[in-house]
Amino acid sequence: MASTQNQDQGELHAGFRAAFKSFATEAIHVGQEPEQWKSMAVVPPISLSTTFKQSEPGNHAGFEYSRSGNPTRNCLEKAVAALDGAKYCLALASGLAATMTITHMLKSGDGLICMDDVYGGTNRYFQKIATTLGLDVAFADCTDLKCLKAAIKPNTKLVWIETPTNPTMKVVDIKACAEMVHQDNKDILVVVDNTFMSAYFQRPLALGADICMYSATKYMNGHSDVVMGLVSVNRDDLYERLKFLQNALGAVPSPFDCYLCNRGLKTLHLRMEQHFKNALAVAKYLEADPRVERVIFPGLPSHPHHELMKRQCTGCPGMIAFYINGQLEHAKAFLSSLKLFAIAESLGGYESLAEHPAIMTHASVPECECVVLGISDTLIRLSVGLEDEADLIEDITQALDAAHPKKK
Repeated sequence: MASTQNQDQGELHAGFRAAFKSFATEAIHVGQEPEQWKSMAVVPPISLSTTFKQSEPGNHAGFEYSRSGNPTRNCLEKAVAALDGAKYCLALASGLAATMTITHMLKSGDGLICMDDVYGGTNRYFQKIATTLGLDVAFADCTDLKCLKAAIKPNTKLVWIETPTNPTMKVVDIKACAEMVHQDNKDILVVVDNTFMSAYFQRPLALGADICMYSATKYMNGHSDVVMGLVSVNRDDLYERLKFLQNALGAVPSPFDCYLCNRGLKTLHLRMEQHFKNALAVAKYLEADPRVERVIFPGLPSHPHHELMKRQCTGCPGMIAFYINGQLEHAKAFLSSLKLFAIAESLGGYESLAEHPAIMTHASVPECECVVLGISDTLIRLSVGLEDEADLIEDITQALDAAHPKKK
């Protein structure tokens, strides 16, 4: 049985980068040492206290106020740093809180370049909030190095990459982008939103990025019961700047949420393997169905960036985008007919979700941009969960039948 399972995993990951060494061990043990507690608790306790006693004014035992630092948060941050191959990690109240905190390192007049196809909330924040703070925001297709290079200006201070992109699953060459940007100006920060991949499938810092961030609400927590952001870095100076902003802006997660996310990390390696397996099966099934116009899944050879995906990642997450044949009414009929897949925003939980980007997650993206990006009325995004593969395919089959009844 074990050898069959190993063979299946080998076939699933054929051609991809090798798995990160000791990932499961570090997820389970780093930052969790029982010796840090007098009780020797194996599971880090939830420290709810908002303040901590000092032996004398200014002399404390490492904690003074829970916004500035919390024992439970420390455990989570140490674990995530290890999984990202980073020296430091900072936990924030949400993925957008992480985005805001990173962006606050810039000042009025600074330039920011963002990948053109990104999470709708990221697009909205940069277009409608960051610009009001005096930041010079531009969007560029970072899958094209010439396009990215042309967007760099003397005032550019930060490049924001998301890969694979949300929702059209483009894959950006992190190493090539980071090298090109840093050659142009070593002081420009390259940030990678690693939400879709998790630390298990991709390590942006090892590929040259300066900052790796997540909406930990998704795969890193993996149970759809926590809203959180994470930021990992290797540089001491970046950590100190971000640590100051974490405290000064105050967008920190609760100790209970840190406990839950820390617990979620313990099964990350197991969850991501099953997400990959199920998503590949669903993607292959959809690609073979004539009622589907096109499937976008980086794990398929048909994806234009499939070879790049294998080169920079250890596997693929459970995210699939596809265009259903027909019009908006067919997309709505498909989504409304699903039984196992819930129509819901978000992604990366153990349960399968489906959504309509143009109406839901990317409704805030201007229509003219949606047209360019391919976010059309027939685009559907799936977050394939951990259910039994056969049941997932059965659900998709009956939903396609409802949207496009087969002629008798």
